[in-house]
Amino acid sequence: MTTQTVIYAGFWRRLLAVLLDIALVLALTAPAAFLIYGHDYFRWLFNSGDLLLVYGFWDALLSRILPAALVVFFWHQTGATPGKRLMSCKVVNAENLAPLSWQQAATRLVCYGVSILSFYIGFLWIIWDKRKQGFHDKLAKTVVIYAPDDYAELSLDQLSGLPQ
Repeated sequence: MTTQTVIYAGFWRRLLAVLLDIALVLALTAPAAFLIYGHDYFRWLFNSGDLLLVYGFWDALLSRILPAALVVFFWHQTGATPGKRLMSCKVVNAENLAPLSWQQAATRLVCYGVSILSFYIGFLWIIWDKRKQGFHDKLAKTVVIYAPDDYAELSLDQLSGLPQ
């Protein structure tokens, strides 16, 4: 993709990417939580109603710290979480479309709080913004672009990997 043809990823594509990421995290952490805490953990989880409470050290690690660290890692290293990759999205620096720095990736995650605390308007803002930026994107100076793996411009020789 060239810089002249930047396509910003829209709200629905980004929402589906987040839902895919949540499903992946739950698929990996729920069995571990069950092995550590048993049925009581899930009863507590569904009855507590407070998303800020943690059940114990392993709950904090599996449901808060590890997912947050992985999100920052993926944004910095590859520009996308697995869900964003599946939806052909990439998080980049808004000024030059370069990969995110560690600081920018961490700032973006922390600024999710701003988007949440504003009654989720920070996420809904993606719908109206011309560059499809949420509050967290604006604060971290990031954009999410639609970056599909498009091989249409490559010749058959290039696709086969044979020397030309």
